[in-house]
Amino acid sequence: MTTDRFARPLGTPLPPSPHEPAQRDHTAAAAIDPERWPDVARIPRGAHAAIAARIGAQIFRHAVSGLAIRVIMPDGSVFGGDRRTDAPTMVVHDADALMRRIGHDRLIGFGESYLAGEWDSNDLAPLIEQFARGVERLVPAPLRALRSVILPLQPAGDRPERANSLSNVERHYDLSNDLFAGFLDETMSYSSALYGPGDDLATAQRRKMDRLLDEAAVGPQTRMLEIGSGWGGLALRAAERGATVDSVTLSVQQQTWANDLLDRSGVADRAHVSLRDYRDVSGRYDAVVSVEMIEAVGLEFLDTYFEQIGTVLRPGGRAAVQAIVMPHHRALQTHRNYTWIHKYIFPGGAIPSLELIETAAARAGLRIVDDLAMGDSYARTLDEWAARFAQNRWQMAELGFDETFRRMWEFYLRYSEGGFRAGYLDVHQLTFVREETR
Repeated sequence: MTTDRFARPLGTPLPPSPHEPAQRDHTAAAAIDPERWPDVARIPRGAHAAIAARIGAQIFRHAVSGLAIRVIMPDGSVFGGDRRTDAPTMVVHDADALMRRIGHDRLIGFGESYLAGEWDSNDLAPLIEQFARGVERLVPAPLRALRSVILPLQPAGDRPERANSLSNVERHYDLSNDLFAGFLDETMSYSSALYGPGDDLATAQRRKMDRLLDEAAVGPQTRMLEIGSGWGGLALRAAERGATVDSVTLSVQQQTWANDLLDRSGVADRAHVSLRDYRDVSGRYDAVVSVEMIEAVGLEFLDTYFEQIGTVLRPGGRAAVQAIVMPHHRALQTHRNYTWIHKYIFPGGAIPSLELIETAAARAGLRIVDDLAMGDSYARTLDEWAARFAQNRWQMAELGFDETFRRMWEFYLRYSEGGFRAGYLDVHQLTFVREETR
């Protein structure tokens, strides 16, 4: 997935400078398909929406007044906590629509307004970074106590139970292999790389995979389970070390791609990807590796996830888990909330904290023996993906994806990058050892 902070709609020129005010995205606004994007095409109307718009405007102005950004309104007025021309800039094209959406749907409305072309930024990741840094004060103090009442809850149909897991995966990972190939590197790794000096993206991705395999002590004769296959790059890397690999995924497209890769690489006799829920795996393994799969598990199923790892891992065996995390108090506050990311990108997802991971793992007899934080590498990875997507954005139309979809992925990638840049999000490689007695 991807985007470019400088990406413009079809047929319009790139802005001459990242700090020049962005122009109204007429193409995005005019091309919204109301059947596919009903909530993007629809601006809240009526008396209640008008009242909500006034409240939204107050919340918005309060939020940005303390942030190191500037906001340019349609009438040319400028406000925000940093009026310098090189500050991250948000250019509002339709203030009434933006405020109605914020007042009615809060942060989901803020994101939908971007998809509708009602505001733009040529500094999208730095802009989101500033919002993330000020997240604790974005909402006025009297309203924070009403968080559980004001913010919507995740739909029951998205909850990552067994019955919903397949559809949640299909809505993201089965969009199109060609879509992902258009911005990922040659390893087709859709998770944070681990950069060393002078690394390009592919080298950094291989560095990430090698460290995980080293931590899990994967080598010749190792029997390894991979929970969450991706497109097969890690399974291939492990098989090339002489390991026997069982990899599981719920994505049909990933399974097809990965098994074809393993076959073409001559390792299909010792590495295979199965279409299977991780909860259905049985047997005994020397090593378990799972890369950014835990975010799809759901906080209420962390015990299930680690219990399964502890069950299949032999005593003394090692597990290496790469996990996106957030501060503990934020994980507890937000895990039931329904956000823009849930609605448009990752249904049913939840970001855990290190404390939640360590507690659930300990209950399953898994002890953390190594912890590598690498959030800076994820911010750089996302920036690389965004640049690659921008270079191939014309491919979207050929694949059947419209301009609203392109803006959605633009917002998603730069939104995520901003979270890592701010430290609101982090990613860790965690190494566990299965205790001899559980």
